Amino acid sequence: MDHTNLYINGRWAEGASNERFDVINPATEEVLASVASAEIADADAALDAAQAAFEVWNQKSPRERAEVLRKAWELMTARLDDFARMITLENGKAKNDAMGEATYAAEFFRWFSEEAVRLDGLITQAPASGARIVVQHKPAGIAVLVTPWNYPAAMGTRKIAPALAAGCPVIIKPASETPLTMLALMPLLEEAGVPKGLVNVLPTQKTREMVDHMLHDPRVRVISFTGSTGVGRKLLKSAADQVLKPAMELGGNAPFIVFEDADIDKAVQGAMLAKMRNLGEACTAANRIYVHKDVEQEFVKKLVDAMGALKVGNGVEEGIDVGPLVNADTRDKVAAFVEDAVAKGAKIELGGSLPNGKGFFYPPTIMTNVSEDAECVHDEIFGPVAAIQSFTDQDDVIRRANDTEYGLVAYVFSENMKRAMQVCERLEYGMVGLNRGLVSDPAAPFGGVKQSGLGREGGHEGILEFTETQYISAEW
Repeated sequence: MDHTNLYINGRWAEGASNERFDVINPATEEVLASVASAEIADADAALDAAQAAFEVWNQKSPRERAEVLRKAWELMTARLDDFARMITLENGKAKNDAMGEATYAAEFFRWFSEEAVRLDGLITQAPASGARIVVQHKPAGIAVLVTPWNYPAAMGTRKIAPALAAGCPVIIKPASETPLTMLALMPLLEEAGVPKGLVNVLPTQKTREMVDHMLHDPRVRVISFTGSTGVGRKLLKSAADQVLKPAMELGGNAPFIVFEDADIDKAVQGAMLAKMRNLGEACTAANRIYVHKDVEQEFVKKLVDAMGALKVGNGVEEGIDVGPLVNADTRDKVAAFVEDAVAKGAKIELGGSLPNGKGFFYPPTIMTNVSEDAECVHDEIFGPVAAIQSFTDQDDVIRRANDTEYGLVAYVFSENMKRAMQVCERLEYGMVGLNRGLVSDPAAPFGGVKQSGLGREGGHEGILEFTETQYISAEW
């Protein structure tokens, strides 16, 4: 691995303490690399660098910032194979899945290169006073970005690109399980023309102390976090002390509803995307699959055939569809969910047992007759397990779908568009996939309601998370 140190002010540094931690290949359980672990002193150095870069970068024209981001997209697109391999090595996902993430990650640079020049303001006349109302969106300031391990490239670029487009510098704290992909991105950003200090990367095993320290520095104005709702609550409490602008993409518990008039082949295809993309290690993964009793047997049979055809193995190898989960804790939690559901009456239709040998593997698994009190119904499975329940009444399934503290994404399959749209509007979710198992798109506002988050990433809304609105009252 070429880059395993901290990246501060355009330079590679071993860190104030010289402490390091190991990154493990989840397919082999071997050490991939030893990575520098940042301390508070390193955070202070990154803050100094970011502030100096901010004073220059926010004066750049929108077109200048856009050209740098466009170049980053071009460079990353030319190197997708390299990034996909790095993602697979440290995260475990299979080659095709990793290539999909790398492509998705690069697209955020292109999308926000276009949004950088579309940050429109407003000039109008106040009806009562006749004064002019001038509104503009100014860069907020330093943004602290805390990213998860499940998308080591995309969750970083989804935050870096809009921040830079808006004129803000960033300090990134990648997940300890997967810091290598984000570190590997830094030479590319240098080549694209990102000035030193504008983007800093601080892997660490002292996340709580270091992030809390940065959130209490008056130069920091935005905290953008993707991860669990529990950690998000703690970060919001820290952010409240300085009244920081929060962008929170938190947990999910996605319902996947298949009505009796659905195209079952399309629904199965959607379920494969919504459940098996990224091995189910995604906040958008279908967590509770509700299938109308009239089509349950057909749906289950076809889903068993589809998931049963997937090949499990080391994701770097050709022909592998399902790699390992990211670590032993995640695998063991998935196994515990299955054991709990079976103890409460669920029937295993496929998979359901831990394989022998090295690696944090869990096989594609399908359960039917999952009870409402099963733990997997109320918590994110975060693994390749499809938990299926049946229903007969539309109002009842909507009630069950909404009966959660989460509200990130839901999926609806029905060929009756009038009914489908009525159901979508009644679902308490920030996003809905209608006859689609994939909702993520750089051009769309990604985010949830209730305890699934605050704010949006992607779309035009994504750049606004890194700006402050200024209103000037004038007469001329």
